[in-house]
Amino acid sequence: MSTIGWRCAACGTTVDIAVSHPWRCPRATAADRHHVLHPVTDLAPLRPLDHDNPFVAFDPVLAWSAHAAVHGMVLDDRVALVEDLDARVRAVDARGAGFHPTPLTRADALSDALGFDAGAGGGVWIKDETGNVAGSHKGRHLATVMLHLLACERLGLAGSVGSGSGTAGRPRLAIASCGNAALAAATLAAAVEWPLRVFVPPSADPWVLAELRRLDTEVVVCPRRPDDLPGDPCLHRFRDAVASGAVPFSVQGPDDALCLDGGRTLGWEILLALGPRLDRWFVQVGGGAFGSCLALAARSAGLHPRLFAVQAEGCAPLPRAWQRWRSGARRWDDVMWPWETEPHSAASGILDDETYDWLGIIEGIEESNGSAVVVPEALVVEAGELTRRTTTIDASPTGTAGLAGLLAMRSEVADDEQVVVVFSGRRWTPAPR
Repeated sequence: MSTIGWRCAACGTTVDIAVSHPWRCPRATAADRHHVLHPVTDLAPLRPLDHDNPFVAFDPVLAWSAHAAVHGMVLDDRVALVEDLDARVRAVDARGAGFHPTPLTRADALSDALGFDAGAGGGVWIKDETGNVAGSHKGRHLATVMLHLLACERLGLAGSVGSGSGTAGRPRLAIASCGNAALAAATLAAAVEWPLRVFVPPSADPWVLAELRRLDTEVVVCPRRPDDLPGDPCLHRFRDAVASGAVPFSVQGPDDALCLDGGRTLGWEILLALGPRLDRWFVQVGGGAFGSCLALAARSAGLHPRLFAVQAEGCAPLPRAWQRWRSGARRWDDVMWPWETEPHSAASGILDDETYDWLGIIEGIEESNGSAVVVPEALVVEAGELTRRTTTIDASPTGTAGLAGLLAMRSEVADDEQVVVVFSGRRWTPAPR
């Protein structure tokens, strides 16, 4: 196995790969949450196994599988566990989706519209996540959390997982989300009949709420309370639940480090396809776990395409943090804090008050000579319209927000460059009958 363990990006504390349930840095407390464990993996050059499921293909470099292997679970049993979870997920996903390599293709019409030179090898490649489990990339983050939990059950290591009220001896899972992450969490939890509580804002989409209830998920609406601390009230209620014994099943690395394990598989798929030819990748950023995973994937593979993290002007704590970082600030409190005004954008899925996984992204930006990009709302809208004119991908404004970042920077991108954008999050509409 090539996964060495975990290291806190904030304080440097290390955690051995044999430790079960490595949700948070051991030095994190309720009063000091400014820590985040990152998986430490040595894999250059990247050589995946020959298998269509990414959690089998990348078994040698994933933390959940390294932990299971240390405790005696052999490869055949790990493969069987992954394949069983995949089959169960396909049975409950609204469109029958399972885990497989998602498409990465050159978008010819989009590339032409933006003036890229096909003859010189330039263009825009789209990593299309709208056909992934629950319609976004979020399931990739949560699958490794679930695989770790299931492996611990089979290995008899589940005793310390939590004590929140659940069924069949399983503690309840908990997540704070306004949409895509909640749908992915509910799909995975329903697949294995694990009780889940989702904390959502009052503005949650009615169709999303209906889907959550179809999947037998407990939904808790979280209005902002007068006595709340700054930040997302859904996250406050989620953290209260975890403190009371629920298991973090979230996509915020500081609360659930295991979500940063599986998210890297998407980065590795991109890097395997394009390798050193990839010049830039643009990623929409809300809480930041996905952007952090792309940076971690690049670092572990020894490749450093320029990373551009994109946020809408209606909620842009990360670009502010990048400017603070460039000025020499290093303390978490001096770099990242919740957005002070009410977040607003058509890209509603990236309106997190705080970029929780900012540190991994900032380090990735610095290592690759990238940047954090603020896009005006007009470009968020234009990106969606351009997508509909030039592709057949039915992505939401959140899903195409990375393209808005490319639009904002197009004059700085050479016509012969190879650029990746990730379309993640399909429009929230009922599945076809």
